[in-house]
Amino acid sequence: MREINRIILHCSATPEERDIDAATIRDWHVNGNGWSDIGYHYVIKLDGTIEGGRPIHIAGAHTKGHNDDSIGICYIGGADTDMNPKDTLNDCQEAALKELIYSLRMVWDKHLTLHGHNEFSSKACPGFKVSKKFPNHL
Repeated sequence: MREINRIILHCSATPEERDIDAATIRDWHVNGNGWSDIGYHYVIKLDGTIEGGRPIHIAGAHTKGHNDDSIGICYIGGADTDMNPKDTLNDCQEAALKELIYSLRMVWDKHLTLHGHNEFSSKACPGFKVSKKFPNHL
């Protein structure tokens, strides 16, 4: 099994209120980018439904240089209607994210640190500073 040390949060960079699923993102990544699979391990839809993505035992393709020891989670949204970066994480998604973080920490039996994609790249993703929004989950 991979040595996992952190969780990296992403957004789909889609307009708020436009719900998509892991299958759509998988299609973008496989057919658009030529990847072998979706880059994220989990996707959180607008209603808080958590969908599986890339198998957890396989390194993701979500944060260049940081995939080997991380789990990638993508929430749907992250942009306003004009496609500008925006924190669109709703209450259902936030609750699901917190439960997923808790579950992953229990499964791995360790404190996995929580980070935003924007900590490792110049992108706005996930649309906010994780350290400010989730100070108790870092």
